[in-house]
Amino acid sequence: MATIIQNVAVQSLLDFAGKEDRFQKSAADLLPTQLEAINERFQQHIGRIKLLQNRAETGGISEIRSARDVVPLLFAHTAYKSYPETWLFERKWDRLARWLDTVSSYEVKPVESEVEGLDDWLALLEEQGHFVACSSGTTGKCAMMNGTMADLAFSGQDLLAAIRWAGLNPNNDRRIVGLGQVAATKKNMVTGRPMAEAFSLPDMMPFSPNVPPITIGGILEMVLLRKKMADGTARPSEVTQFEEISAQREKDMADGLEQAVDALIENRHLPLHILGMLGPLFKVAELVRARGYSGKDFQPNTTFLSGGLKRAQVPDDYRDFIFETFNFADERVCQTYGMQELNSQSVRCTHGRYHVPPWMLLLLLDESGENLIEPSAACEQEGRAAFFDLSLDGRWGGVISGDKIKASWEPCGCGNHGPSINADIQRYADGAGGDKIACSGTIDAYVRGAA
Repeated sequence: MATIIQNVAVQSLLDFAGKEDRFQKSAADLLPTQLEAINERFQQHIGRIKLLQNRAETGGISEIRSARDVVPLLFAHTAYKSYPETWLFERKWDRLARWLDTVSSYEVKPVESEVEGLDDWLALLEEQGHFVACSSGTTGKCAMMNGTMADLAFSGQDLLAAIRWAGLNPNNDRRIVGLGQVAATKKNMVTGRPMAEAFSLPDMMPFSPNVPPITIGGILEMVLLRKKMADGTARPSEVTQFEEISAQREKDMADGLEQAVDALIENRHLPLHILGMLGPLFKVAELVRARGYSGKDFQPNTTFLSGGLKRAQVPDDYRDFIFETFNFADERVCQTYGMQELNSQSVRCTHGRYHVPPWMLLLLLDESGENLIEPSAACEQEGRAAFFDLSLDGRWGGVISGDKIKASWEPCGCGNHGPSINADIQRYADGAGGDKIACSGTIDAYVRGAA
């Protein structure tokens, strides 16, 4: 008879979701339950996720008793882009399905019907219950991360709870204005719905620029064309195609920003809830100023949700410029730190630090990603960020990121006692040595072989 895994510890940590005091417990107080919960997830998924089974066998791990036991089981973030690019070039959807299956909690079956392209393949996977999130691929291949509807639902509620914790109190009393520039995916639609339902004025849909949607297939097409041009294998017609698509997308982005400016100015008499990354919002702020508007023209209770800069090039005073343009105040802004590989958000507090939720274990590693840096209560520590997100259902929750962070296990000045992250977050890929995770080559080799 199969053993039924009762995720008691997992649920006890997920029960913190939405609670006002969820960041109050210290890392030391949380760790025993977190390790018990990760072991529950491990026993639940060891027979399901092929890459996890390989990592466990390689590391000699059969049970998780300490944070050091977790490290060998973490997946490098590059594992989710370890498929050979030729499978996409040649549209080998059966091979891609077998690859995705190695990093998924639930079986990914080959698609039986004819597939027209990546977007079509992803839509057909959704019919199986697989909601695949994809990174933009701006630095190379698109990462593909499987998820379930339960993952999407949790992520949406977690985002709304993060907004509330930051001090923004939705009351169906404002116009939502989005800047666009996000991929048109099921995940983005589902996770944004609870926020929209909580903030929007009755009978007033959130604004989003009316431009052609950005799809994962469209992004991939540009990545592949760019690669061919770099390799010198692109035909003249493909170079022309790349230039035409690039020009059209630049135009669409500019049109989208202009439409967002129009919407902000037209609705300035209403309380607004503005969504977008800080880089595009800075450009919008410049356009709003150019039309003669500034903070005096917007309502004093305007709120803003952002995930950060994401490598945008902006002047040092960009934040002040944005805040002065839209009449923002720190207490009406919610900034979160997260990544596609995770399902949960760390929320920025009034002291400028991101607080990690109790159902997500923060692990600080050395640059190679092989060795755990033991937490110290004496000072802030620098290293590579790794996490175990217990909320994930569709894939393994442990991931080694490409981020260089400064973490603290001391109580924060805001009054919370849980682990927190300095807002100064850097990407190893931007450094001279690049982003090199020791286990990534071994993981990639296994996944390719298994597929």
